[in-house]
Amino acid sequence: MAVWLVRAGSRGETETFALEHGVAAIGWDELPDVSGVASREQLADLMRQTYPDAKPQRVQNSVGQVWAFAHLIAIGDVVALPLKRRSVVAFGDVTGGYAYRPENPPGARHVRPVRWQAEIPRGRIPQDLLYSLGAFLTVCRIERNDAERRLGALLEGKPTDVPVQSEEQAPADLNRYSQDQIRDSIGRKWKGHELAALVEQLLVAQDYTTRRPPEGPDGGVDILAGQGALGFDRPRLAVQVKSSDTPVDVKDIREFQTATKNFGADFGLFVSWGGFRRSVEKEVLRHFFDIRLWDADDLVEEILDHYDRLPEDVQADLPLKRIWVLAGESES
Repeated sequence: MAVWLVRAGSRGETETFALEHGVAAIGWDELPDVSGVASREQLADLMRQTYPDAKPQRVQNSVGQVWAFAHLIAIGDVVALPLKRRSVVAFGDVTGGYAYRPENPPGARHVRPVRWQAEIPRGRIPQDLLYSLGAFLTVCRIERNDAERRLGALLEGKPTDVPVQSEEQAPADLNRYSQDQIRDSIGRKWKGHELAALVEQLLVAQDYTTRRPPEGPDGGVDILAGQGALGFDRPRLAVQVKSSDTPVDVKDIREFQTATKNFGADFGLFVSWGGFRRSVEKEVLRHFFDIRLWDADDLVEEILDHYDRLPEDVQADLPLKRIWVLAGESES
C-alpha cells in the first residue's frame, strides 16, 4: 500500500467536491485527457504544447505530478487530502483508474475514484508526518520516516512508533509546518478549561469585556463577551470552547444555538480544538449571520493576528518570532 498526497487546490477550492463525489481531483484544467499518453516524454510534449509559456522546471514538475496521478497511483493505494477549511486530513482508498471529466468544475477534471474512509484531526498525526503532508506539490508519494506503515497504523487506530529518520523528498510548506508546531504547543500548554482562558484573552485583545461562568455546569456557554467598558455594547457573544480532539457534530451545534439565545447573545462563537464533522458545514451555512466556528487552525490564525496585544504571560508561554520565507509556487 502506497500513500499519496493529493491536494484539492491551493486554497482548498475543490475539496468539498472531492469529498462529496468520491474522487481525488487535480487541476491543470487546460490539459486534455492523458489516459492515452504512453510515456512521460509524450506527456512532457503535451504539457509544453498546452502551456507554451511555462518554464522548463515548471513543466518538469507538472509532468511528474500528472504522470503519477494518472499512471503510478494504483487501485488500493491510500490518498491523503489535507483540508484547508477544516483542521483535518481526509484519507481514502483508490478504487479505480484515471478519468478525464471535462464537465466537472475547474480544478476537478482529472480524477481518480476514491472511497473516503476517515478524517483525522491534524493534532492526532505525528509532527514529522504532518511535515511530509505539508509538501508544496499537488501530488507526491509520502514515504519519509516509514510514513506508509505508520499512517496505516494510524488509520487502524493503533499508536504510531518513533520514526527512523530519512531525508525529505519534496519541499514543504513552511508556513503550514510552523502553524502545526504552534498548534502542537498550544495543545500541550492550554488543556481543558485552560483553552477557554486562552480564548478569553484573545477576545480581550480584540476589545471585548468578558465574563466566564464558574467551573461546573455552564449552560452550554464558557465565555460571555460584549463590547464597551462594561460589556453592554454590541455585538454580544456567547462562546463555547471544546478542548477535546473529538470533532464536534451537528447535535452540539444545535444545543449551542439554543444556549446562545438563552443568554441573550447576538452571536455565537464555537471553538472546537478537534474541529467539526463535515455535516456541521451545511448546518452552519443556514445560520451564517448567527454563528461562527473556529477549529485549531482558526484559533492559531487569530492568535497570530492579535499576538502583539496578548498579555505578556501568554506571550511568554507561547514565544513566537516573525520571519520571512520564500513562498512556494502552486503546481496547478
